[in-house]
Amino acid sequence: MANSSLNRPSLPSTSTTSPECISAQDLADQLESKRVTVIDVREPMEYASGHIAGSLNVPLARLQQADLPQGPLVLVCQSGNRSAKGVQTLLRQSHPHPITDLEGGIPSWQQAGLPVRRLANAPLPLMRQVQIAAGSLVLLGLILSNLVAPAWILLSWFVGAGLVFAGVSGFCGMARLLALMPWNRVNR
Repeated sequence: MANSSLNRPSLPSTSTTSPECISAQDLADQLESKRVTVIDVREPMEYASGHIAGSLNVPLARLQQADLPQGPLVLVCQSGNRSAKGVQTLLRQSHPHPITDLEGGIPSWQQAGLPVRRLANAPLPLMRQVQIAAGSLVLLGLILSNLVAPAWILLSWFVGAGLVFAGVSGFCGMARLLALMPWNRVNR
């Protein structure tokens, strides 16, 4: 069943309660008939690693200043959190066209068997980079504590504490640092 909200000629909602969502299959139908524009609000590095073909990359931090296309918009991100925030931002600005959120984000699109486009220069996903770096530092700390000086075990403790802090707070300093590395710059 297609989402009728994108076909309905009504005034855009200015409510800031909860955004209207669209399923992956309904979005695919809307895209096929060219009735909607998809705005991917993830960062360029995430966008490069896999996005809906034809979508435009406008990171959430730049959404308010962006010159968005006319007509109905569907906002997309990895989990649905950032796109829901983006929908709320545009609704508060009284965006003149219907705005919807892809339910479940990119993973729901992929689970529906729909294709994602990956840019050739896409870096490894940031969380994989964090896992590689953290695991390497823990191993390095263990090896150096056995071969060089016992105090090197503190490196493993520091990394472990950082991972626990990241899990509890939602802030991962290592991910922020890795995101700034030259290999994570995406040139489109």
